[in-house]
Amino acid sequence: MYSLLIDHLSTAVVQVNNQLEIEYLNPAAEMLLAVSRRRIYGNHIMAAFREDENSIHALQSAVESGYPFTKREAEIECNSGKKLFCDYTVTPIMGTSNDTESLIIELYPRDRMKRISQEDEIIANHESSKELVRGLAHEIKNPLGGIRGAAQLISRAFTDEALNDYTQVIIEESDRLRDLVDRLLGPRQLPKNTSLNIHKVIERVRQLISVETDNQIELIRDYDPSIPDLIGDESQLIQALLNITRNAMQALMEDESNEHKSIRMVTRALRQFTIGSKRHRLVCKISIIDNGPGIPDAILKTLFYPMVSGRADGTGLGLSIAQSIIHQHHGIVECNSYPKKTEFNLLIPIETSVQD
Repeated sequence: MYSLLIDHLSTAVVQVNNQLEIEYLNPAAEMLLAVSRRRIYGNHIMAAFREDENSIHALQSAVESGYPFTKREAEIECNSGKKLFCDYTVTPIMGTSNDTESLIIELYPRDRMKRISQEDEIIANHESSKELVRGLAHEIKNPLGGIRGAAQLISRAFTDEALNDYTQVIIEESDRLRDLVDRLLGPRQLPKNTSLNIHKVIERVRQLISVETDNQIELIRDYDPSIPDLIGDESQLIQALLNITRNAMQALMEDESNEHKSIRMVTRALRQFTIGSKRHRLVCKISIIDNGPGIPDAILKTLFYPMVSGRADGTGLGLSIAQSIIHQHHGIVECNSYPKKTEFNLLIPIETSVQD
């Protein structure tokens, strides 16, 4: 009866003996760790998952002392290479001679909660920065209009061409600042939503990047042809995807140590997927993965803020605009970056009808 109850728990439970050899896994643990209990029984716990040397020492200490412990926000790696973010509790089971016979390890995955929390933070930061930029744009554009108008009036009063050249500089620089502020604000129009094939959008971006790089970067397709048409603005989605892919291209072109530069363009359909706090029946995931040097940790958390760039000649607007566009499509852009692998994920809900 006890075994039957544990088998029906949604909590992952692993039992190991005092030598840390696996004696039992319930079905929830099999699913979480992606292992078969029939094949793994009798193997060391590290055959199922591993964290670090300290975690093994902690398990051995629990065997010797008989004291339970809990670890929060641990990052463990399964035998398949998959990494999990979880809490786990270790409870010693004592024998008749008061020695530890086995350990019960209960695993509580937190990946989904962590991702939702990160997405909420991205969305909140994006909204805050957008409001800040809107207020700043208002304060900048009003005096800019006055400066430009005054320069035009002054230019009409001058007969000396050299002096007119100075006023023209004022007018042109005022226009340049106005355009910069407009770009900071992102798309000025609401999306013109139509039904579209996302692979058509990606192929357009792929074609543009191929021309710009003169085929110096390998562009790899990995598409899921079963993804249905989604509702969106084709030109805006091209712009968002192009901004992200062009960032990857520029990072690769500047990486002289990389002889085999590549960008992988991946599409997948995700079912019953949560973006922020809202669950969607079907979501299109577009991944842009490059094998460049990676993004510096110092700017990773502020990557989607306006004017943040890791390049000396970068404007820092491309990713901010891409996030704004995808946000208008009720989605989000996420980023994970390590040396030799930077991955941008564009998550866009697949709606069934055009919404005004």
